[in-house]
Amino acid sequence: MRCPFCQNDDTQVLDTRVSEEGDSIRRRRRCSNCDKRFTTYERIELAMPVIVKKNGSRSEFESSKLRGSLMLALRKRPVSADALDAAIHRIEEKLRSSGEREIMSVQIGELVMRELKRLDKIAYIRFASVYRSFEDVAEFRDAIDEIDVDVKASAASKPRQP
Repeated sequence: MRCPFCQNDDTQVLDTRVSEEGDSIRRRRRCSNCDKRFTTYERIELAMPVIVKKNGSRSEFESSKLRGSLMLALRKRPVSADALDAAIHRIEEKLRSSGEREIMSVQIGELVMRELKRLDKIAYIRFASVYRSFEDVAEFRDAIDEIDVDVKASAASKPRQP
């Protein structure tokens, strides 16, 4: 490991610890040349699948694009930043755990739709109207009816409070 201060290649590990979450290793190092100390972290890096678009072109997965799409749908909606981050994390985990090297953009859109339906019904309709290219009011009505069915089913499955 190269020293960040003097660029010397000869450094020694003084201490190694596993993080509380168990997902990284922290190492304290000392440069043998300038005697300065610094910390490095070792983490697992899993590659995201390549996105295959509708036209057949391929591009790297970009978390910022996912965040931008979700934020656009959630604009002026009462959804916390923590809830948004959790939704993004769930989508990224599903992509990583799929084990696929390539994934169709349509599959990502469906993951986004599922998360938006969970987060905010209005944001879900906004995203669906663009994602599914609604042509008329009937398609909006169908999407709203789909949400109504989900809400009613959810309410029916909850135990009643006295």
